[in-house]
Amino acid sequence: MPIDAAKALAAEPRSGEIRWERRDVQLYHLGIGAGRPATDPDELRYTLETRLHVLPSFATVAGAGSPGVIGGLSMPGIDVDLAKVLHGGQSLTLYRPIPAAGTATATSRIAAVYDKGKAAVLVMRTDVADADGPLWTNDAQIFVRGEGGWGGDRGPSTRLDPPAGEPDRTVERPVREDQALLYRLSGDYNPLHADPEFAKLAGFDRPILHGLCTYGMTLKAVVDTLLGGDVSRVRSYTTRFAGVVYPGETLRIRMWRGDGRVRVAVSAAEREDAPVLADTIVEHL
Repeated sequence: MPIDAAKALAAEPRSGEIRWERRDVQLYHLGIGAGRPATDPDELRYTLETRLHVLPSFATVAGAGSPGVIGGLSMPGIDVDLAKVLHGGQSLTLYRPIPAAGTATATSRIAAVYDKGKAAVLVMRTDVADADGPLWTNDAQIFVRGEGGWGGDRGPSTRLDPPAGEPDRTVERPVREDQALLYRLSGDYNPLHADPEFAKLAGFDRPILHGLCTYGMTLKAVVDTLLGGDVSRVRSYTTRFAGVVYPGETLRIRMWRGDGRVRVAVSAAEREDAPVLADTIVEHL
């Protein structure tokens, strides 16, 4: 069987050192649309090294920059066709603000393997800590079509009931035509996001935006709109990737305030609000 759940779960964690500099943080922020308008004091928090605050979603690219999906497919007990793999969701837990530059140890393992019948779901967990203690935990949910059906644990349902009532805030964020080209410089060089011919082979009319770029753009919108631009207030951030975004489109981001949390739904405005991110929650102080 391509996925040996017992072997994957029993495998020794992999640890390695990661490093990042202010330049890496600035490049990531530009890749998710920061810096518009360029002289706006609120934007300079993301772009000017003397004022730099780190948006927590930078954790998804810190160090190597390659998403957890890629690391998960190279773990023991996992031997699957990349064409059957989808990035199903992402969860991030913060233990304290991420420094603008740092060195840390990242430890990765397969935390769960779920049998969804016609598919399998792998949870690739990465814990990151520096000399002062834990910094963050990243969970990448990896959906593998055609690899279920062995009678394993189905796992928890990630689907949530829709938020009640009208959103408290709705904002729109344009995606630049070159957004994916800029974002990929933070480490995810999958040609699906840059090469038109490769995108066609994958079944798309043209290259699509990285899901984690949409993830970052959305968190920035929530922080800037409802959290006073204070990145240190974010405690956790989780989403399910529900659809694709094409460079040049507009993200419509709806937000519902709750007690210590914000529910979020993201859609592509030009495609009749086609869902992009669903079951999205930002927990905060």
